[in-house]
Parts: sequence; C-alpha cells; structure tokens
Amino acid sequence: MAIKFSNTFLLRKLHQLTGIVPLGAFFLVHMYTNSAAMGGARVFNEHVKGIHDIPYLIFVEIFGIFIPLLFHSIYGVIISAEAKPNALSYSYSRNWFYIFQRVTGIFLFFFIFFHVLNLRFGLIPGLESYGNPVAGNADNAFSIVSAEFQNAGILFFYFLGVIATAWHLAYGFWLFAVDWGILIGEKAQRLSLYACIGLAVFLSAVGINAAVAFVNKCGLLPDSFCEEVEKQGVVEPKG
Repeated sequence: MAIKFSNTFLLRKLHQLTGIVPLGAFFLVHMYTNSAAMGGARVFNEHVKGIHDIPYLIFVEIFGIFIPLLFHSIYGVIISAEAKPNALSYSYSRNWFYIFQRVTGIFLFFFIFFHVLNLRFGLIPGLESYGNPVAGNADNAFSIVSAEFQNAGILFFYFLGVIATAWHLAYGFWLFAVDWGILIGEKAQRLSLYACIGLAVFLSAVGINAAVAFVNKCGLLPDSFCEEVEKQGVVEPKG
C-alpha cells in the first residue's frame, strides 16, 4: 500500500530544504563577501562587482533567493503561530532551543525584509542608502554600507540580525539532520548539537566583525590582520 504524504508533511520538508540549501548557502556567501570589507573599500567593491557580473543574476535572485526566502519566511511564521512552547513547564535545553528557533524566525522575517528594502533597493526613507542602493553601484558599495553603519542604531540592528540568522541556520542544520534521519543515536545528536552551537557562535563572530569593518579598519581584529590584504594588487614603483 502506497504511503500517502499529507500536504503539511511536504510543506514542512520543503520549508526545511529552502532554509538549508539556497538560503543557507546565500547567508554563508554573504558572510564571505561582507568579510572582504576587512581589506578596505577596493577589495569589498571588487567582490560586489563579481556578484553583479554573475550571468542572469536577476533570475538567480528571484528563483534562488527571493522565492525560497518568501516561502520559508511565511511558512515559518505559520509554524510559529501554531507552536505550543512548553519550556516553562519542562525546562529542558531543547525546549528553549525550540523557542529561540521560533523567535529568531519571526524576527528574521522583519529583519530580512528591512535589509532587502534598505541596501538592495534603497527604499527606506531617512536612511543613508535611500535612493542609493548597493545593487547597481558596485564601485560605491563600501561607502554606501559604511555610511549606513555610521548610525549606531542601524549597526546594532544588523548585529542582532547576524546573531539571529547564525543561530537559526546552525540549529536548523541540526533539526534537518535529525528530522531526515541523518542523526539517529542520542550521542550523535548530542555531539552534533554542540557542534551546531559552536557554528552559530562562529558565524555570529564573523558577521559582527565584518559589519564593524565598514566603520573601523579590520573590524574588531588587530590592524595587522588586514595589512597583507591591503597590499594585494599594489604595484611597487621601480627605482
């Protein structure tokens, strides 16, 4: 007898896949590109230009980012609305992790919407990037983001966005592996959970440092970490 999959089952599996595959990859690439700011304006702008030169970029964004993001966000909000947290009754760590996953998901729904409108399209009145988005302005990408992050409130908001995304993605990896039967044993699940928490901390640190690099050379790291990057592409004059 054939197994009948309910719509809810399929939607939840699709929700997990859209969070892990396209959106997870997008976030990791985003962190890599933002970290190029540690090398200064020239290095970061070259990375942004490389993204802008991707063939059929608009289709990559629509079908590889925006549509999966829209589905993952909306269905995630629906799941959160149906959730029945029990951390107060059963204060196990995984119950709290469940709550954090739902809370960060709702927060990210609004944060990513703001981020896309702000730096991708420049549609938030009163902010530095209004009418001057990063998209289409690769040569000025660093100065646009740097001017935006001079606002301490905006910079702190992006800190929260990075931390929430890092946790949501890292714990999402663990949930995906458990739900899809990749991690079965209790020991394997426990050790992998520690690894995912470590990944969340690492990604948060990378993202925060990259954001600070737009307003302070090399971010939170010593300037010596960025000296070699700055020297790349510089031709010494002949004597």
